[in-house]
Amino acid sequence: MPPSPRSPRKVAVAGIALSDCGRVDEATPYALHAQAARRALADSGLDRSVIDGFASAGLGTLAPVEVAEYLGLRPTWVDSTGVGGSTWEVMAAHAADAIAAGHANAVLLVYGSTARADIKAGRRTSNLSFGARGPLQFEVPYGHTLIAKYAMAARRHMHEYGTTLEQLAEVAVQARANAATNPDAMFRAPVTVDDVLAGPMIADPFTKLHCCIRSDGGCAVLLVAEDYVPDMAKAPVWVLGSGTSVSHTAMSQWEDFTVSPAAVSGRLAFERAGVGPADMDLAEIYDAFTYMTLVTLEDLGFCAKGEGGAFVEKGRLLRDGALPVNTDGGGLSACHPGMRGLFLLVEAVRQLRGEAGDGQVRKAGGRLPELAVASGTGGWFCSSGTVVLGRG
Repeated sequence: MPPSPRSPRKVAVAGIALSDCGRVDEATPYALHAQAARRALADSGLDRSVIDGFASAGLGTLAPVEVAEYLGLRPTWVDSTGVGGSTWEVMAAHAADAIAAGHANAVLLVYGSTARADIKAGRRTSNLSFGARGPLQFEVPYGHTLIAKYAMAARRHMHEYGTTLEQLAEVAVQARANAATNPDAMFRAPVTVDDVLAGPMIADPFTKLHCCIRSDGGCAVLLVAEDYVPDMAKAPVWVLGSGTSVSHTAMSQWEDFTVSPAAVSGRLAFERAGVGPADMDLAEIYDAFTYMTLVTLEDLGFCAKGEGGAFVEKGRLLRDGALPVNTDGGGLSACHPGMRGLFLLVEAVRQLRGEAGDGQVRKAGGRLPELAVASGTGGWFCSSGTVVLGRG
């Protein structure tokens, strides 16, 4: 029998999993969704009958309906929010609120994409923009691509605060170093700052290694009411607080290229969790480009505005650094199949559980981390979702 709702209920992460990732030439996106969902359910130790909520985006015409049907689910709570890379943190926030209020008991979030395989097979082409309708019609004629928008913002930060190309490159170098201990990472060979700077130019100032990789892959996260914790296979990781925010679509409406919406979503998440940036043991940050990591660190409050360049130096983002960031290698080295936000939650939970193997973050005395933050970014800093997770 499902638990009787009472409000507010605590929300736990019961199960997490990746599908096959990296180079996956023979699977469909639906198959990757199913593979990740089955693995997450097995990880939770719960029966599939407990799932009464479902969240999915990015596949099919009616994503949560089509994917739920493929998985054989008939949920009574659904979410199909689409705000780019931050979709999954925003969905997690919605799901946690629904569970806390008793509107759902167990919500499955699942994602899968064959973005890399589709391009290799000629089934699709690389997307340079989000289209030419609505507000975007005023920018597309000038060739202002998706990558160029991030590049423009990075150049503004460099102009305002003296951030250097070498400092941005450090983000990529340290992400690759973290990927070296992740057997699931697509790229593990070390790179140097010089390697990053010498790469082919994609959109000034971004060379190839400043940009995320393109991979296949999927993952799933199962969130449940606290009532199910005694039946779970593993100790819970709790959703302590979350925040969401949107900023702009047209670049002309972005008031400050050096401030992302994480400045709002992060503040809300930390306030609701009753903790602060200084309490975090690690951070999983959306990193489609190196600048995203740097500016999000500032906006989450790990350093002051304009100090991100200096903050990322001296190995601070490494697994054994002052603030381990993107401990699996991130979108710059591990995987990036399109919308990476759900992977941030999976890696944060793995670290808090102590399941990251050679890539495990340890506190003083070898203790496991206790608090983590996952912050997703969508569009070209158009949206943000931030989730604070805690162990014990």
